[in-house]
Amino acid sequence: MSADGDVWVGIDLGTQSVRVLAVSGSGEVLGSGTAALESHRDGPRHEQDPARWWRAARDACAGALAGLAGRRVGGVAVDGTSGTVLLVDAADGRPLTAGLMYDDTRAAGYTDRVNEAGAQVWASLGYRRMQPAWALPKLLWLLDEHPDLVGRATLAHQADVINRALVGGPVPTDLSNALKTGADLIHETWPVDVLDKLGVPERLLPGLVRSGTPIGTVCAEAAALTGLPEGTPVIAGCTDGCAAQLGAGALAVGSWNSVLGTTLILKGVTAELLADPLGVVYSHKSPDGRWLPGGASSTGAGAIARQFPGRDLDELGATAAEFEPAGVLAYPLASARGERFPFVAPDAEAFVLGSPRDDRELYAAMLQGISYIERLCFDYLASLGAPVDGDLLLTGGGTRSAYWCQLRADVLGRPVKLPASAEPALGMAVLAATPGRAPADVAAEMVRIRTVIEPHPAAAGRFDEPYRRLVGELARRGWLPADTAALVAGRAS
Repeated sequence: MSADGDVWVGIDLGTQSVRVLAVSGSGEVLGSGTAALESHRDGPRHEQDPARWWRAARDACAGALAGLAGRRVGGVAVDGTSGTVLLVDAADGRPLTAGLMYDDTRAAGYTDRVNEAGAQVWASLGYRRMQPAWALPKLLWLLDEHPDLVGRATLAHQADVINRALVGGPVPTDLSNALKTGADLIHETWPVDVLDKLGVPERLLPGLVRSGTPIGTVCAEAAALTGLPEGTPVIAGCTDGCAAQLGAGALAVGSWNSVLGTTLILKGVTAELLADPLGVVYSHKSPDGRWLPGGASSTGAGAIARQFPGRDLDELGATAAEFEPAGVLAYPLASARGERFPFVAPDAEAFVLGSPRDDRELYAAMLQGISYIERLCFDYLASLGAPVDGDLLLTGGGTRSAYWCQLRADVLGRPVKLPASAEPALGMAVLAATPGRAPADVAAEMVRIRTVIEPHPAAAGRFDEPYRRLVGELARRGWLPADTAALVAGRAS
């Protein structure tokens, strides 16, 4: 049990800002700070200045700790955007290149080469193929763009830059951020043979540790700039997505965090690594050695924004309960084309079957359609052998609609929990408190649940028929594999 007076600090490196929370052992937010970041975008290019990451982190940290002088800080942890990499000077950690952000796709031409060289390893890890925006293709691009740096550079992820500045010296990288750079999470090593084939020198690679591992202490220089006491333990962090899962408290086997924002993202906990024949689920490693599988769908609230720009959604939602189920069936997508989870279909397009009477019915049908895809995701995960019967924690902008939360509970046929706060910085505060303790126990103390929503008894079975119809339509169009459709449809019978 952590001391009552301890403060735990979480630093979240987002795309637009750095967010820092100082949190008590019981989950009370004692201080917060934010500092803006600036991106440079041009077509497939998306870069940030790594020096700005540190300036923003130290300023936000100082703001969060401004009123907490004299309080003991038990630890600090940092998360970063997944797949963001750069080269730094091996001697002093000084950034040698810009930070290539999570969605920079200039390395797309390297993806086939990466997948050919590492096919066996990527298959063993469950995701089967790397994507163009993943970090390993970007590393190859960096090495080709800057051949003069190879002899004196080290690979770094976004969080590594902050950790090195905090401790004042070299740091290992965490397995979570290293997943998209090719780390073998099963053996917790770099696949040196694969990387050698790709021309990546072993000396370029930092050490690897699990998230939640102490990697040093705050040095005097960083203490003066951040307000963190000198000697504060620095704990290896994770990606921002895993940080949000930690902040939601989804850390027990069978528990899941469903994040409904522009798109829909599911992340859960399993005791064993999932084998996914479609390669749409990939797993991070938990601090306790368990697995954190997840996937990102292209459906989500972004589809609502596309369909009803500038409309008063509260007005449309006021009558949504009158259309349960709607007379039309909708498959909403946040983007124009393409689905990623629970199936991969680059040519998938949004559709509406039938003619809605008005915008109110179309809006209700879209809410239901997104909820059906969420159910399909869970049914697919269950078909892979994933336990899905634990707590389900809903986060993201979609939770602002009380009606939609109730609808999701009804469509899924299970209770859902809404955390009081689930931001990544809170997840990093939780992670900072985990060394020597079970992460799920720490989260139980620090993550507060705002409300629990039970499915309406009268809604039992109400949405089964339209759900089966949507599954069948996705299969008929050739997007959802027929055997997968049969498995999940059987669960709705």
